[in-house]
Amino acid sequence: MKEQIACNMRQFQDLRSLAAAVCIVCSCTNVLGVYTDDFHVTWGAPNNTKLVDGGEVMQLMLDNHTAAGFASNKMYLFGSIDMQIKLIPGDSAGVVTAYYFSSELTPSHDEVDFEFLGNVTSQPYILQTNIFANGVGGREQRIYLWFDPSADFHSYSLLWNEQQIVLSVDGIPIRRFANNEAVGMPYLRKQPMGIYASIWDGGTWATRGGLDKVDWGSSPFVAEFGRYKVDACEGGKGTMEEDGCPSGKWWNEAAYQELSYAKKGQLSWVRSSFLVYDYCTDSERYPVPPPECSIS
Repeated sequence: MKEQIACNMRQFQDLRSLAAAVCIVCSCTNVLGVYTDDFHVTWGAPNNTKLVDGGEVMQLMLDNHTAAGFASNKMYLFGSIDMQIKLIPGDSAGVVTAYYFSSELTPSHDEVDFEFLGNVTSQPYILQTNIFANGVGGREQRIYLWFDPSADFHSYSLLWNEQQIVLSVDGIPIRRFANNEAVGMPYLRKQPMGIYASIWDGGTWATRGGLDKVDWGSSPFVAEFGRYKVDACEGGKGTMEEDGCPSGKWWNEAAYQELSYAKKGQLSWVRSSFLVYDYCTDSERYPVPPPECSIS
Protein backbone atom coordinates (compact mmCIF):
# COMPACT_ATOMS: atom_id res chain seq x y z
CA MET A 1 0.00 0.00 0.00
CA LYS A 2 2.87 2.41 0.76
CA GLU A 3 4.24 1.78 -2.75
CA GLN A 4 0.83 2.57 -4.27
CA ILE A 5 0.61 5.82 -2.32
CA ALA A 6 4.12 6.79 -3.43
CA CYS A 7 3.14 6.15 -7.05
CA ASN A 8 0.05 8.31 -6.73
CA MET A 9 2.17 11.17 -5.39
CA ARG A 10 3.40 11.90 -8.92
CA GLN A 11 -0.17 12.70 -9.90
CA PHE A 12 -0.54 14.80 -6.77
CA GLN A 13 2.34 17.10 -7.74
CA ASP A 14 0.51 18.10 -10.91
CA LEU A 15 -2.76 18.62 -9.05
CA ARG A 16 -1.08 20.68 -6.35
CA SER A 17 0.31 23.03 -8.98
CA LEU A 18 -3.15 23.32 -10.52
CA ALA A 19 -4.68 24.06 -7.13
CA ALA A 20 -2.18 26.81 -6.49
CA ALA A 21 -3.05 28.39 -9.81
CA VAL A 22 -6.82 28.39 -9.46
CA CYS A 23 -7.59 28.44 -5.74
CA ILE A 24 -8.90 31.70 -4.31
CA VAL A 25 -7.08 32.16 -1.01
CA CYS A 26 -9.32 33.78 1.59
CA SER A 27 -7.09 33.79 4.66
CA CYS A 28 -7.33 37.58 4.69
CA THR A 29 -10.89 37.30 5.98
CA ASN A 30 -10.04 34.70 8.61
CA VAL A 31 -8.69 35.38 12.08
CA LEU A 32 -6.14 33.14 13.73
CA GLY A 33 -7.65 31.97 17.00
CA VAL A 34 -6.33 31.70 20.54
CA TYR A 35 -7.09 28.44 22.32
CA THR A 36 -7.61 29.98 25.73
CA ASP A 37 -10.18 32.38 24.25
CA ASP A 38 -12.09 30.05 21.96
CA PHE A 39 -11.99 26.56 23.51
CA HIS A 40 -12.35 24.74 26.81
CA VAL A 41 -11.15 21.30 27.89
CA THR A 42 -13.96 18.76 28.05
CA TRP A 43 -12.00 15.95 29.66
CA GLY A 44 -8.42 14.96 30.39
CA ALA A 45 -7.44 18.02 32.45
CA PRO A 46 -4.92 18.71 33.79
CA ASN A 47 -2.59 15.82 32.99
CA ASN A 48 -3.72 14.86 29.48
CA THR A 49 -4.05 18.30 27.90
CA LYS A 50 -1.28 20.82 27.47
CA LEU A 51 -0.76 24.13 25.68
CA VAL A 52 2.72 24.45 24.14
CA ASP A 53 4.57 26.70 21.70
CA GLY A 54 3.40 29.86 23.40
CA GLY A 55 -0.18 28.64 23.57
CA GLU A 56 -0.46 28.07 19.80
CA VAL A 57 -0.58 24.27 20.02
CA MET A 58 -2.95 22.15 22.09
CA GLN A 59 -1.69 18.65 22.88
CA LEU A 60 -4.19 15.89 23.64
CA MET A 61 -2.76 12.79 25.31
CA LEU A 62 -4.17 9.28 25.68
CA ASP A 63 -2.82 6.89 28.30
CA ASN A 64 -4.21 3.84 30.05
CA HIS A 65 -5.93 6.08 32.60
CA THR A 66 -7.86 8.61 30.56
CA ALA A 67 -8.60 10.12 27.16
CA ALA A 68 -8.75 13.85 26.39
CA GLY A 69 -10.74 16.40 24.44
CA PHE A 70 -11.68 20.04 23.96
CA ALA A 71 -14.63 21.97 22.53
CA SER A 72 -15.34 25.44 21.20
CA ASN A 73 -17.06 27.99 23.40
CA LYS A 74 -19.36 29.01 20.54
CA MET A 75 -21.66 27.27 18.09
CA TYR A 76 -21.67 28.10 14.38
CA LEU A 77 -24.17 27.88 11.53
CA PHE A 78 -22.35 27.89 8.16
CA GLY A 79 -18.79 28.98 7.60
CA SER A 80 -15.21 28.03 6.83
CA ILE A 81 -13.23 26.35 9.60
CA ASP A 82 -9.64 25.18 9.30
CA MET A 83 -7.52 23.26 11.83
CA GLN A 84 -3.84 22.31 11.66
CA ILE A 85 -3.29 18.81 13.09
CA LYS A 86 -0.21 16.64 13.64
CA LEU A 87 -0.98 13.01 14.42
CA ILE A 88 0.65 10.40 16.63
CA PRO A 89 3.94 8.99 15.25
CA GLY A 90 4.93 5.34 15.38
CA ASP A 91 2.60 2.61 16.61
CA SER A 92 -0.82 4.24 16.96
CA ALA A 93 -2.96 1.13 16.35
CA GLY A 94 -6.36 1.32 17.99
CA VAL A 95 -6.10 5.04 18.75
CA VAL A 96 -8.71 7.39 17.30
CA THR A 97 -7.94 11.09 16.95
CA ALA A 98 -11.15 12.95 16.17
CA TYR A 99 -11.81 16.46 14.88
CA TYR A 100 -15.50 17.05 14.33
CA PHE A 101 -18.47 19.38 14.37
CA SER A 102 -21.71 18.63 16.19
CA SER A 103 -24.96 20.23 17.21
CA GLU A 104 -26.49 19.48 20.59
CA LEU A 105 -26.80 15.72 21.05
CA THR A 106 -30.47 15.06 20.42
CA PRO A 107 -32.10 12.28 18.37
CA SER A 108 -32.11 14.68 15.41
CA HIS A 109 -28.59 16.07 15.80
CA ASP A 110 -26.26 17.07 12.94
CA GLU A 111 -22.58 16.14 12.83
CA VAL A 112 -19.56 16.15 10.51
CA ASP A 113 -16.57 13.97 11.44
CA PHE A 114 -12.89 13.70 10.64
CA GLU A 115 -11.66 10.55 12.42
CA PHE A 116 -8.02 9.52 12.10
CA LEU A 117 -7.63 5.79 12.66
CA GLY A 118 -4.18 4.83 13.90
CA ASN A 119 -2.14 1.92 12.61
CA VAL A 120 0.88 -0.19 13.44
CA THR A 121 4.30 1.25 12.66
CA SER A 122 5.05 1.52 8.90
CA GLN A 123 1.37 1.23 7.94
CA PRO A 124 -0.56 4.33 6.84
CA TYR A 125 -3.26 6.15 8.76
CA ILE A 126 -6.84 5.94 7.55
CA LEU A 127 -9.00 9.06 7.56
CA GLN A 128 -12.67 8.24 8.11
CA THR A 129 -15.31 10.89 7.50
CA ASN A 130 -18.97 10.66 8.40
CA ILE A 131 -21.99 12.96 8.19
CA PHE A 132 -25.12 12.94 10.34
CA ALA A 133 -28.15 14.84 9.05
CA ASN A 134 -31.25 15.07 11.25
CA GLY A 135 -29.91 12.25 13.42
CA VAL A 136 -29.11 9.86 10.57
CA GLY A 137 -25.47 8.88 10.06
CA GLY A 138 -24.00 5.72 8.59
CA ARG A 139 -22.32 7.70 5.80
CA GLU A 140 -18.74 6.59 6.42
CA GLN A 141 -16.04 7.04 3.81
CA ARG A 142 -12.40 6.08 4.34
CA ILE A 143 -9.28 7.20 2.52
CA TYR A 144 -5.54 6.87 2.84
CA LEU A 145 -3.65 10.16 2.93
CA TRP A 146 -0.95 11.02 0.38
CA PHE A 147 1.55 12.03 3.09
CA ASP A 148 2.63 11.03 6.58
CA PRO A 149 0.24 12.99 8.85
CA SER A 150 2.47 12.42 11.87
CA ALA A 151 5.55 14.08 10.36
CA ASP A 152 4.20 17.64 10.32
CA PHE A 153 1.06 19.74 10.68
CA HIS A 154 -1.50 19.55 7.89
CA SER A 155 -4.70 21.48 7.28
CA TYR A 156 -8.13 19.85 7.68
CA SER A 157 -11.01 22.08 6.65
CA LEU A 158 -14.78 22.37 6.55
CA LEU A 159 -16.59 24.64 4.11
CA TRP A 160 -20.30 24.72 4.97
CA ASN A 161 -22.99 26.80 3.36
CA GLU A 162 -26.63 26.28 2.41
CA GLN A 163 -25.78 24.37 -0.77
CA GLN A 164 -22.84 22.14 0.09
CA ILE A 165 -20.46 20.78 2.70
CA VAL A 166 -16.89 20.27 1.50
CA LEU A 167 -14.22 18.50 3.55
CA SER A 168 -10.66 19.25 2.47
CA VAL A 169 -7.10 18.25 3.35
CA ASP A 170 -4.42 20.84 2.58
CA GLY A 171 -6.91 22.54 0.27
CA ILE A 172 -7.68 19.34 -1.67
CA PRO A 173 -11.36 18.32 -1.42
CA ILE A 174 -11.80 14.77 -0.17
CA ARG A 175 -15.58 14.76 0.17
CA ARG A 176 -18.65 16.76 -0.84
CA PHE A 177 -22.15 16.51 0.64
CA ALA A 178 -24.74 18.45 -1.34
CA ASN A 179 -28.04 19.95 -0.26
CA ASN A 180 -30.66 17.65 -1.76
CA GLU A 181 -33.65 18.85 0.25
CA ALA A 182 -35.52 19.33 -3.04
CA VAL A 183 -35.81 15.54 -3.30
CA GLY A 184 -36.66 15.01 0.36
CA MET A 185 -33.21 14.43 1.84
CA PRO A 186 -32.21 16.15 5.10
CA TYR A 187 -29.40 18.71 5.06
CA LEU A 188 -27.42 20.39 7.83
CA ARG A 189 -29.09 23.78 7.62
CA LYS A 190 -30.87 24.62 10.86
CA GLN A 191 -28.75 23.50 13.82
CA PRO A 192 -25.59 25.35 14.89
CA MET A 193 -22.59 23.10 15.48
CA GLY A 194 -19.63 23.39 17.82
CA ILE A 195 -16.02 22.45 17.06
CA TYR A 196 -14.66 19.44 18.92
CA ALA A 197 -11.45 17.42 19.16
CA SER A 198 -10.63 14.29 21.11
CA ILE A 199 -8.30 11.32 21.41
CA TRP A 200 -9.54 7.97 22.67
CA ASP A 201 -9.25 4.19 22.66
CA GLY A 202 -10.97 2.72 19.61
CA GLY A 203 -9.26 -0.64 19.93
CA THR A 204 -12.48 -2.61 19.44
CA TRP A 205 -12.89 -1.43 15.83
CA ALA A 206 -10.48 1.26 14.58
CA THR A 207 -7.57 -0.77 13.19
CA ARG A 208 -8.31 -3.82 11.01
CA GLY A 209 -11.72 -4.15 12.58
CA GLY A 210 -10.28 -4.39 16.08
CA LEU A 211 -7.59 -7.00 15.35
CA ASP A 212 -4.83 -4.54 16.27
CA LYS A 213 -5.28 -3.23 19.80
CA VAL A 214 -3.74 -0.26 21.57
CA ASP A 215 -0.20 -0.97 22.77
CA TRP A 216 -0.28 0.79 26.12
CA GLY A 217 3.46 0.27 26.45
CA SER A 218 3.84 2.95 23.78
CA SER A 219 1.66 5.47 25.63
CA PRO A 220 1.15 8.30 26.16
CA PHE A 221 -0.10 8.91 22.63
CA VAL A 222 0.04 12.60 21.73
CA ALA A 223 -1.91 14.37 18.98
CA GLU A 224 -1.24 18.06 18.39
CA PHE A 225 -3.74 20.69 17.27
CA GLY A 226 -2.07 23.83 15.96
CA ARG A 227 -3.22 27.05 14.37
CA TYR A 228 -6.85 27.32 13.41
CA LYS A 229 -9.06 29.79 11.56
CA VAL A 230 -12.77 30.28 12.00
CA ASP A 231 -14.75 32.43 9.56
CA ALA A 232 -18.32 31.48 10.39
CA CYS A 233 -21.72 32.73 11.45
CA GLU A 234 -22.22 32.42 15.17
CA GLY A 235 -25.39 30.48 15.97
CA GLY A 236 -27.84 31.29 18.74
CA LYS A 237 -27.51 35.08 18.57
CA GLY A 238 -30.77 35.75 16.77
CA THR A 239 -31.41 35.68 13.06
CA MET A 240 -28.31 35.61 10.90
CA GLU A 241 -29.89 38.07 8.49
CA GLU A 242 -29.90 40.69 11.25
CA ASP A 243 -26.14 40.22 11.59
CA GLY A 244 -25.56 40.33 7.82
CA CYS A 245 -24.48 36.72 7.92
CA PRO A 246 -24.00 34.64 5.82
CA SER A 247 -24.88 36.97 2.92
CA GLY A 248 -21.69 39.00 3.32
CA LYS A 249 -19.30 36.06 3.56
CA TRP A 250 -16.94 34.90 0.81
CA TRP A 251 -17.82 31.24 1.41
CA ASN A 252 -21.46 32.01 0.60
CA GLU A 253 -20.72 33.51 -2.82
CA ALA A 254 -21.81 31.80 -6.02
CA ALA A 255 -18.35 30.36 -6.63
CA TYR A 256 -18.68 28.26 -3.47
CA GLN A 257 -22.16 26.85 -4.06
CA GLU A 258 -20.61 23.94 -5.95
CA LEU A 259 -17.14 22.63 -6.73
CA SER A 260 -15.15 24.30 -9.48
CA TYR A 261 -13.89 22.25 -12.42
CA ALA A 262 -10.41 22.09 -10.87
CA LYS A 263 -11.76 21.03 -7.46
CA LYS A 264 -13.87 18.32 -9.08
CA GLY A 265 -10.70 16.99 -10.68
CA GLN A 266 -8.90 16.94 -7.35
CA LEU A 267 -11.78 15.12 -5.66
CA SER A 268 -11.85 12.56 -8.48
CA TRP A 269 -8.11 11.99 -8.02
CA VAL A 270 -8.53 11.40 -4.28
CA ARG A 271 -11.35 8.94 -4.82
CA SER A 272 -9.59 7.01 -7.59
CA SER A 273 -6.21 6.89 -5.83
CA PHE A 274 -6.87 6.68 -2.09
CA LEU A 275 -10.45 5.58 -1.40
CA VAL A 276 -10.60 2.59 0.96
CA TYR A 277 -14.31 2.38 1.76
CA ASP A 278 -17.49 4.13 0.64
CA TYR A 279 -20.85 3.39 2.21
CA CYS A 280 -22.48 4.02 -1.16
CA THR A 281 -20.86 0.90 -2.62
CA ASP A 282 -21.33 -1.36 0.42
CA SER A 283 -24.12 -3.56 -0.96
CA GLU A 284 -23.99 -5.92 2.02
CA ARG A 285 -24.68 -3.10 4.42
CA TYR A 286 -27.06 -1.23 2.11
CA PRO A 287 -28.75 -3.60 -0.40
CA VAL A 288 -30.60 -0.50 -1.56
CA PRO A 289 -28.09 2.37 -1.63
CA PRO A 290 -29.02 5.51 0.34
CA PRO A 291 -30.77 8.01 -1.95
CA GLU A 292 -27.93 10.55 -2.02
CA CYS A 293 -25.64 7.91 -3.56
CA SER A 294 -27.52 8.04 -6.86
CA ILE A 295 -27.46 11.84 -7.09
CA SER A 296 -24.40 13.37 -8.70
